[in-house]
Amino acid sequence: MKEIIGIVGWVLGIQGALGAVGQTFGDEPWGMMKNWWDVPTPGYLALAAAGAALAFYGESAKRRRKARG
Repeated sequence: MKEIIGIVGWVLGIQGALGAVGQTFGDEPWGMMKNWWDVPTPGYLALAAAGAALAFYGESAKRRRKARG
């Protein structure tokens, strides 16, 4: 389950970063989230941060499992 949370975190973080960069340096956000929701730039930054936290949680769970053997 923690691996799935990590994968969701990676996807969410990438989509948040793409949206923020697209709105900052381009005409519209990049990525797939623009097709479903109209999110402002701070919202994309929050999504990127939440995704990074979930990805870190999933990756640290993998490392702990490997350390146990």
